[in-house]
Amino acid sequence: MSNVSMAGEPLLPRSQFSQLHPVVKAFLCGSLSGTCSTLLFQPLDLVKTRLQALPLSATGRQPGMLRLFITIIHNENILGLWKGVSPSFLRCIPGVGLYFSTLYAAKQHFFLEQDPSPLESVLLGAGSRTLTGVCMLPFTVLKTRYESGKYGYRSVYGALQHIYRTEGPRGLFSGLTATLLRDAPFSGIYLMFYTQAKKIVLQEQIDPSFSLLLNFGCGIFAGILASLATQPADVIKTHMQLSCEKYQWTVQAANVIFKNHGVTGFFRGGVPRALRRTLMAAMAWTVYEEMMEKMGLKS
Repeated sequence: MSNVSMAGEPLLPRSQFSQLHPVVKAFLCGSLSGTCSTLLFQPLDLVKTRLQALPLSATGRQPGMLRLFITIIHNENILGLWKGVSPSFLRCIPGVGLYFSTLYAAKQHFFLEQDPSPLESVLLGAGSRTLTGVCMLPFTVLKTRYESGKYGYRSVYGALQHIYRTEGPRGLFSGLTATLLRDAPFSGIYLMFYTQAKKIVLQEQIDPSFSLLLNFGCGIFAGILASLATQPADVIKTHMQLSCEKYQWTVQAANVIFKNHGVTGFFRGGVPRALRRTLMAAMAWTVYEEMMEKMGLKS
Protein backbone atom coordinates (compact mmCIF):
# COMPACT_ATOMS: atom_id res chain seq x y z
CA MET A 1 0.00 0.00 0.00
CA SER A 2 1.32 3.43 -0.90
CA ASN A 3 2.30 5.74 1.92
CA VAL A 4 1.17 8.86 0.02
CA SER A 5 -2.15 10.68 -0.10
CA MET A 6 -4.08 11.46 -3.27
CA ALA A 7 -2.36 14.84 -3.29
CA GLY A 8 0.96 13.08 -3.47
CA GLU A 9 2.02 13.91 0.10
CA PRO A 10 3.12 11.33 2.69
CA LEU A 11 0.35 10.10 4.99
CA LEU A 12 2.56 9.66 8.05
CA PRO A 13 6.29 10.31 7.53
CA ARG A 14 8.68 8.75 10.00
CA SER A 15 9.46 12.20 11.35
CA GLN A 16 5.79 12.65 12.22
CA PHE A 17 5.65 9.24 13.88
CA SER A 18 8.59 10.15 16.07
CA GLN A 19 6.73 13.32 17.04
CA LEU A 20 3.61 11.51 18.20
CA HIS A 21 2.58 12.15 21.80
CA PRO A 22 4.14 9.56 24.16
CA VAL A 23 0.67 8.45 25.28
CA VAL A 24 -0.24 7.72 21.65
CA LYS A 25 2.99 5.72 21.27
CA ALA A 26 2.10 3.78 24.42
CA PHE A 27 -1.33 3.04 22.92
CA LEU A 28 0.22 1.76 19.67
CA CYS A 29 2.75 -0.40 21.53
CA GLY A 30 -0.01 -1.83 23.72
CA SER A 31 -2.27 -2.52 20.74
CA LEU A 32 0.49 -4.44 18.94
CA SER A 33 1.26 -6.50 22.03
CA GLY A 34 -2.47 -7.21 22.43
CA THR A 35 -2.73 -8.38 18.82
CA CYS A 36 0.13 -10.86 19.18
CA SER A 37 -0.97 -12.29 22.52
CA THR A 38 -4.67 -12.56 21.59
CA LEU A 39 -4.01 -14.45 18.37
CA LEU A 40 -1.58 -16.85 20.03
CA PHE A 41 -3.56 -17.70 23.17
CA GLN A 42 -7.20 -17.56 21.99
CA PRO A 43 -7.57 -21.40 22.09
CA LEU A 44 -6.87 -21.42 25.84
CA ASP A 45 -9.55 -18.79 26.41
CA LEU A 46 -12.05 -20.77 24.34
CA VAL A 47 -11.42 -23.96 26.32
CA LYS A 48 -11.66 -22.06 29.60
CA THR A 49 -15.09 -20.67 28.64
CA ARG A 50 -16.35 -24.09 27.50
CA LEU A 51 -15.22 -25.72 30.76
CA GLN A 52 -17.00 -23.09 32.83
CA ALA A 53 -20.20 -23.39 30.78
CA LEU A 54 -20.40 -27.20 30.80
CA PRO A 55 -22.88 -28.90 33.17
CA LEU A 56 -21.55 -31.66 35.38
CA SER A 57 -21.88 -35.21 34.05
CA ALA A 58 -23.89 -37.92 35.79
CA THR A 59 -20.77 -38.90 37.72
CA GLY A 60 -20.28 -35.31 38.90
CA ARG A 61 -17.09 -34.93 36.89
CA GLN A 62 -16.03 -32.69 34.03
CA PRO A 63 -14.01 -33.58 30.94
CA GLY A 64 -10.39 -32.54 31.27
CA MET A 65 -8.78 -29.71 29.38
CA LEU A 66 -6.94 -31.95 26.91
CA ARG A 67 -10.04 -34.02 26.19
CA LEU A 68 -12.02 -30.86 25.50
CA PHE A 69 -9.27 -29.66 23.15
CA ILE A 70 -9.52 -32.93 21.22
CA THR A 71 -13.35 -32.80 21.16
CA ILE A 72 -13.38 -29.27 19.76
CA ILE A 73 -10.86 -30.15 17.05
CA HIS A 74 -12.84 -33.30 16.17
CA ASN A 75 -16.23 -31.54 15.98
CA GLU A 76 -15.23 -28.09 14.71
CA ASN A 77 -11.77 -28.70 13.13
CA ILE A 78 -8.58 -26.98 14.22
CA LEU A 79 -9.91 -23.50 13.38
CA GLY A 80 -12.69 -24.08 15.90
CA LEU A 81 -10.14 -23.33 18.61
CA TRP A 82 -10.11 -19.74 17.36
CA LYS A 83 -13.88 -19.27 17.52
CA GLY A 84 -14.53 -15.87 19.05
CA VAL A 85 -11.22 -14.43 17.89
CA SER A 86 -12.97 -11.56 16.05
CA PRO A 87 -14.63 -10.11 19.18
CA SER A 88 -11.42 -10.92 21.06
CA PHE A 89 -9.50 -8.70 18.65
CA LEU A 90 -12.13 -5.96 18.92
CA ARG A 91 -11.83 -6.17 22.69
CA CYS A 92 -8.11 -6.71 23.19
CA ILE A 93 -6.41 -4.61 20.50
CA PRO A 94 -7.92 -1.26 21.55
CA GLY A 95 -8.38 -2.52 25.12
CA VAL A 96 -4.73 -3.39 25.73
CA GLY A 97 -3.71 -0.17 23.99
CA LEU A 98 -6.07 1.85 26.21
CA TYR A 99 -4.79 0.05 29.32
CA PHE A 100 -1.12 0.71 28.61
CA SER A 101 -1.68 4.31 27.49
CA THR A 102 -3.78 5.06 30.59
CA LEU A 103 -1.18 3.40 32.80
CA TYR A 104 1.63 5.32 31.10
CA ALA A 105 -0.19 8.66 31.44
CA ALA A 106 -0.94 8.02 35.12
CA LYS A 107 2.66 7.05 35.89
CA GLN A 108 4.01 10.10 34.08
CA HIS A 109 1.60 12.38 35.93
CA PHE A 110 1.94 10.99 39.46
CA PHE A 111 5.29 9.17 39.50
CA LEU A 112 7.59 11.05 37.16
CA GLU A 113 10.35 11.43 39.77
CA GLN A 114 10.01 8.13 41.64
CA ASP A 115 8.77 4.59 41.18
CA PRO A 116 5.38 3.71 42.68
CA SER A 117 5.21 1.68 45.90
CA PRO A 118 3.62 -1.82 45.86
CA LEU A 119 0.26 -0.41 47.00
CA GLU A 120 0.46 2.40 44.46
CA SER A 121 1.20 -0.17 41.74
CA VAL A 122 -1.96 -2.05 42.73
CA LEU A 123 -4.01 1.13 42.47
CA LEU A 124 -2.41 2.09 39.13
CA GLY A 125 -3.08 -1.28 37.56
CA ALA A 126 -6.60 -1.60 38.98
CA GLY A 127 -7.58 1.94 37.96
CA SER A 128 -6.32 1.55 34.39
CA ARG A 129 -8.05 -1.82 34.01
CA THR A 130 -11.34 -0.49 35.42
CA LEU A 131 -11.51 2.20 32.74
CA THR A 132 -10.63 -0.32 30.03
CA GLY A 133 -13.06 -2.94 31.37
CA VAL A 134 -16.03 -0.59 31.28
CA CYS A 135 -15.24 0.64 27.76
CA MET A 136 -14.68 -2.83 26.32
CA LEU A 137 -17.40 -4.78 28.18
CA PRO A 138 -19.84 -5.19 25.22
CA PHE A 139 -17.07 -6.98 23.31
CA THR A 140 -16.25 -9.06 26.40
CA VAL A 141 -19.88 -10.23 26.53
CA LEU A 142 -19.81 -11.00 22.82
CA LYS A 143 -16.50 -12.87 23.08
CA THR A 144 -17.81 -15.04 25.92
CA ARG A 145 -20.94 -15.96 23.98
CA TYR A 146 -19.02 -16.75 20.80
CA GLU A 147 -16.63 -19.01 22.71
CA SER A 148 -19.39 -20.88 24.54
CA GLY A 149 -20.72 -22.38 21.29
CA LYS A 150 -24.31 -21.80 22.48
CA TYR A 151 -25.09 -18.88 20.19
CA GLY A 152 -25.36 -18.88 16.40
CA TYR A 153 -24.22 -15.34 15.73
CA ARG A 154 -23.10 -14.82 12.12
CA SER A 155 -21.29 -11.51 12.52
CA VAL A 156 -20.02 -9.27 15.29
CA TYR A 157 -22.22 -6.36 14.23
CA GLY A 158 -25.27 -8.60 13.90
CA ALA A 159 -24.61 -10.10 17.34
CA LEU A 160 -24.35 -6.68 18.97
CA GLN A 161 -27.60 -5.63 17.29
CA HIS A 162 -29.35 -8.82 18.43
CA ILE A 163 -28.21 -8.45 22.03
CA TYR A 164 -29.23 -4.81 22.17
CA ARG A 165 -32.61 -5.50 20.53
CA THR A 166 -33.54 -8.49 22.71
CA GLU A 167 -31.83 -7.63 26.01
CA GLY A 168 -31.25 -3.89 25.86
CA PRO A 169 -28.15 -2.08 27.20
CA ARG A 170 -28.20 -4.37 30.23
CA GLY A 171 -27.34 -7.32 28.00
CA LEU A 172 -24.29 -5.56 26.56
CA PHE A 173 -23.05 -4.75 30.07
CA SER A 174 -24.03 -7.99 31.80
CA GLY A 175 -21.49 -9.19 34.32
CA LEU A 176 -19.97 -5.72 34.72
CA THR A 177 -19.42 -6.05 38.46
CA ALA A 178 -17.95 -9.55 38.18
CA THR A 179 -15.74 -8.44 35.28
CA LEU A 180 -14.35 -5.53 37.27
CA LEU A 181 -13.91 -7.76 40.34
CA ARG A 182 -11.85 -10.03 38.10
CA ASP A 183 -9.90 -7.61 35.91
CA ALA A 184 -9.15 -4.74 38.29
CA PRO A 185 -7.60 -6.94 41.02
CA PHE A 186 -5.80 -9.05 38.40
CA SER A 187 -4.14 -6.02 36.83
CA GLY A 188 -3.35 -4.46 40.20
CA ILE A 189 -1.86 -7.65 41.66
CA TYR A 190 -0.04 -8.40 38.41
CA LEU A 191 1.55 -4.95 38.17
CA MET A 192 2.63 -5.05 41.82
CA PHE A 193 4.32 -8.45 41.57
CA TYR A 194 5.75 -7.69 38.13
CA THR A 195 7.42 -4.45 39.19
CA GLN A 196 8.63 -5.89 42.51
CA ALA A 197 10.07 -8.99 40.81
CA LYS A 198 11.99 -6.79 38.38
CA LYS A 199 13.39 -4.79 41.30
CA ILE A 200 14.51 -7.94 43.13
CA VAL A 201 16.33 -9.13 40.01
CA LEU A 202 18.86 -6.35 39.63
CA GLN A 203 18.49 -5.52 35.94
CA GLU A 204 21.63 -3.41 35.75
CA GLN A 205 23.64 -6.53 36.59
CA ILE A 206 21.92 -8.61 33.89
CA ASP A 207 23.31 -8.92 30.38
CA PRO A 208 21.09 -6.73 28.14
CA SER A 209 20.66 -9.67 25.78
CA PHE A 210 18.71 -11.44 28.52
CA SER A 211 16.38 -8.51 29.30
CA LEU A 212 13.56 -9.92 27.16
CA LEU A 213 13.76 -13.29 28.93
CA LEU A 214 13.90 -11.54 32.31
CA ASN A 215 10.75 -9.52 31.58
CA PHE A 216 8.92 -12.64 30.41
CA GLY A 217 9.95 -14.60 33.50
CA CYS A 218 8.79 -11.85 35.86
CA GLY A 219 5.52 -11.74 33.91
CA ILE A 220 4.98 -15.50 34.35
CA PHE A 221 5.53 -15.21 38.10
CA ALA A 222 3.14 -12.27 38.46
CA GLY A 223 0.51 -13.81 36.19
CA ILE A 224 0.23 -17.08 38.13
CA LEU A 225 -0.39 -15.29 41.43
CA ALA A 226 -2.89 -12.83 39.90
CA SER A 227 -4.79 -15.62 38.08
CA LEU A 228 -5.27 -17.68 41.22
CA ALA A 229 -6.55 -14.69 43.17
CA THR A 230 -9.18 -13.72 40.58
CA GLN A 231 -10.41 -17.10 39.28
CA PRO A 232 -13.75 -17.11 41.23
CA ALA A 233 -14.75 -13.73 39.76
CA ASP A 234 -14.01 -15.05 36.24
CA VAL A 235 -16.38 -18.02 36.74
CA ILE A 236 -19.14 -15.72 38.03
CA LYS A 237 -18.61 -13.37 35.08
CA THR A 238 -18.95 -16.21 32.57
CA HIS A 239 -22.21 -17.49 34.09
CA MET A 240 -23.74 -14.02 34.15
CA GLN A 241 -22.83 -13.22 30.56
CA LEU A 242 -24.13 -16.56 29.24
CA SER A 243 -27.41 -16.34 31.20
CA CYS A 244 -28.17 -12.64 31.47
CA GLU A 245 -31.89 -13.32 32.02
CA LYS A 246 -31.21 -15.79 34.85
CA TYR A 247 -29.03 -13.67 37.10
CA GLN A 248 -29.91 -10.20 38.37
CA TRP A 249 -27.02 -9.73 40.78
CA THR A 250 -23.46 -10.94 41.16
CA VAL A 251 -24.17 -12.42 44.60
CA GLN A 252 -27.09 -14.37 43.15
CA ALA A 253 -24.84 -15.96 40.52
CA ALA A 254 -22.25 -16.79 43.18
CA ASN A 255 -24.91 -18.48 45.35
CA VAL A 256 -26.14 -20.60 42.41
CA ILE A 257 -22.60 -21.70 41.50
CA PHE A 258 -21.88 -22.63 45.13
CA LYS A 259 -25.19 -24.50 45.47
CA ASN A 260 -24.71 -26.52 42.26
CA HIS A 261 -20.95 -27.07 42.24
CA GLY A 262 -19.58 -26.22 45.68
CA VAL A 263 -16.35 -24.33 46.28
CA THR A 264 -14.63 -26.15 43.41
CA GLY A 265 -17.18 -24.61 41.03
CA PHE A 266 -15.44 -21.27 41.43
CA PHE A 267 -12.23 -22.74 40.02
CA ARG A 268 -13.61 -24.45 36.92
CA GLY A 269 -11.48 -23.67 33.89
CA GLY A 270 -8.72 -22.46 36.18
CA VAL A 271 -5.88 -24.27 34.42
CA PRO A 272 -6.48 -22.97 30.86
CA ARG A 273 -7.29 -19.51 32.22
CA ALA A 274 -4.13 -19.40 34.31
CA LEU A 275 -2.08 -20.53 31.31
CA ARG A 276 -3.73 -18.06 28.97
CA ARG A 277 -3.81 -15.03 31.27
CA THR A 278 -0.28 -15.65 32.54
CA LEU A 279 1.28 -16.19 29.11
CA MET A 280 -0.77 -13.43 27.49
CA ALA A 281 0.08 -10.85 30.17
CA ALA A 282 3.76 -11.85 30.17
CA MET A 283 3.95 -11.62 26.38
CA ALA A 284 2.00 -8.34 26.25
CA TRP A 285 4.25 -6.69 28.82
CA THR A 286 7.41 -8.06 27.21
CA VAL A 287 6.46 -6.78 23.73
CA TYR A 288 5.25 -3.48 25.18
CA GLU A 289 8.41 -2.80 27.16
CA GLU A 290 10.70 -3.79 24.30
CA MET A 291 8.88 -1.45 21.91
CA MET A 292 8.78 1.41 24.41
CA GLU A 293 12.52 1.02 24.97
CA LYS A 294 13.18 1.16 21.24
CA MET A 295 11.15 4.37 21.09
CA GLY A 296 13.23 5.83 23.89
CA LEU A 297 10.34 5.95 26.37
CA LYS A 298 10.30 4.67 29.94
CA SER A 299 7.44 2.21 30.41
